[in-house]
Amino acid sequence: MLKEISSYAERLKVELLDFMEEYIYPAEKEVEEYLENPENRWTIPPIIEELKQKAKSQGLWNLFYADDNYGKGLTNYEYAYLCEIMGRSLIAPEIFNCNAPDTGNMEVLIKYGNEEQKQEWLTPLLEGEIRSIFSMTEPTIASSDATNIQTEIIRVGNEYVINGKKWWSTGAIDPRCKIAIVMGKTDPSAEPHKQQSMILVPMDTPGIEIKRPLKVFGYDHAPTGHAEVHYNNVRVPISNLLLGEGRGFEIAQGRLGPGRIHHAMRGIGQAERALDLLIDRAEEREAFGSKLIDKDVIRVQIAESRLEIEQARLLTLSTAHKIDQYGAKAARKEIAMIKIAVPRVALNVIDRAIEVHGGGGVSQDFPLAEHYAHARTLRIVDGPDQVHIRDIAKLEIRERRKNKSIKL
Repeated sequence: MLKEISSYAERLKVELLDFMEEYIYPAEKEVEEYLENPENRWTIPPIIEELKQKAKSQGLWNLFYADDNYGKGLTNYEYAYLCEIMGRSLIAPEIFNCNAPDTGNMEVLIKYGNEEQKQEWLTPLLEGEIRSIFSMTEPTIASSDATNIQTEIIRVGNEYVINGKKWWSTGAIDPRCKIAIVMGKTDPSAEPHKQQSMILVPMDTPGIEIKRPLKVFGYDHAPTGHAEVHYNNVRVPISNLLLGEGRGFEIAQGRLGPGRIHHAMRGIGQAERALDLLIDRAEEREAFGSKLIDKDVIRVQIAESRLEIEQARLLTLSTAHKIDQYGAKAARKEIAMIKIAVPRVALNVIDRAIEVHGGGGVSQDFPLAEHYAHARTLRIVDGPDQVHIRDIAKLEIRERRKNKSIKL
């Protein structure tokens, strides 16, 4: 049985749905046309900043954080409904200041930053004035095992000197990007999970080199983009370190748990958008003497999609509720489950919608191709499926052994 959300969350949900219909969906084409001009490719479409101000003025801002001091005081369960709505459009999360990687970075600063760090970087992020990146993944090692990370963060006097190569630093090319959270080794001789630290690196620091934008199935995701970033003898004050040396894994776990559930929530929104488009297309197209919507094969696809979406949504809501009740650590298995299940469902539904759209489904005339690329990427982001499957099995076996040891 689904738990009811508060009247406050219900009101935000209605307002968000209205905002999406009135402003977000119509703006998608305007953003696309603006970015098709080569001169605009890595600049910010004016409509994005206009809608951010409108969303802020309507109170649809920083919905992701539960604390009233920084967000709207929503539980994870309540935010799940709102995050799903935002997930229906790839431009929507930023407009409500609920986009990755900024949400994760803001949570890091809230949980682990000192007052000076919060004042300098958290405040402008909460206001949507700047953007940020999370520099963790590296091109030369398997980053799914973060003990492999080779970037060096070496203390020299009152500074840390950073050397390393990172990639998939989402947002690094964005002209508004001002700060990076970089993960690297401060003590290679420590035990494996105590070698890493995280540090704040302003993007205008000498030695930072944006090597190239990276494409996802041909999409460069301008103007935000994903980048390969090299840190060449980058020097920052020791006061830029987060929490303390050897605390990088602790910070990473605190950051990635909420991020994984946010990705899942948005993924359900992508699946819902795809199913809507599938039905609309089937209603208007005719083949072999009848409308597509009247053909059994299409109706099977619609029914299968609805079944999968509802299962994924219920699992996600259950996970969100467990986090609210017992914390992210207690919901570790469920978080891993939705990280696997939701992208699979989104890919299934989007693929069916592409099939019904025919050639249009793989073109730029519909959002399906880009949504498919995004959903496929989610199977890698914040840990690939295989890592989460391993964790689920390990936790399941542990629970079974514990239960067997209990005398009934």
